[in-house]
Amino acid sequence: MAFQVRATVIGYDGDNEKYPCHFQHKVGDKFIWDGEKFIGRICPYVAGAVITRMLNLAMAGPRHPEPLYYAPFWYAPVSRRDPSRKKYDGLGFRNVLESVTEPPEHRASLQPKGANTWPPPKERTVAKDDIVICPDTRTSVILKLEAFDLCDKGDSIPYFRRQMSILNKVRAKPGVLAGEILGEFSKDEIEIPYPALSQILVQALNEELALMGYLQIRSGKAYVTPSGRRKLQSFQRSLSAKEKAALRM
Repeated sequence: MAFQVRATVIGYDGDNEKYPCHFQHKVGDKFIWDGEKFIGRICPYVAGAVITRMLNLAMAGPRHPEPLYYAPFWYAPVSRRDPSRKKYDGLGFRNVLESVTEPPEHRASLQPKGANTWPPPKERTVAKDDIVICPDTRTSVILKLEAFDLCDKGDSIPYFRRQMSILNKVRAKPGVLAGEILGEFSKDEIEIPYPALSQILVQALNEELALMGYLQIRSGKAYVTPSGRRKLQSFQRSLSAKEKAALRM
């Protein structure tokens, strides 16, 4: 697992006053997968969906949007049937070039924010968030899932240490070509610690570092960000003298 993941209660699609959540979930409640254990409270009616999706995010991180995120349909305006337009679109629809707002109890109000509005949003944000909604439609507690940091527990520990070693090398040589970072490691540094480094592994670890904002690659050159420096310093403080010597930190 490469990322730590959290599920946060962000609101309700239903009426939490009239039909209160009996698990007593409140906005801001968090449920976390830290790489080796789950932390926090989670209603059993959403736990199956939440945990399954969390484990997907733990592997893919922010690269794991909902498949529907890719649908261009979200950015099309509302339409009306108009057979005279069939010569244009092949089906017969007329654009309604204005946003339509339905009352809260209307099913159409469940569309994701920004969907089918006119003018459309400037960026592709519709269905980007990973959301789970409680099946009790009276309350419909909404949880947002997100990868929030690198995983540094469980079987991810060796990979996290390799990532910190990469940050340490880049910090010592800012602007090093991303494709040449492996060359900053000695033969022993490459082959003795598990996992042995290779060009493709460094590339994969760099991508995760960049996704979390710890490493920035500009014009093919790598730089440690301020948050990356803080992360590296925190890691170094956690090491024993023996570990620092072994990792050359």
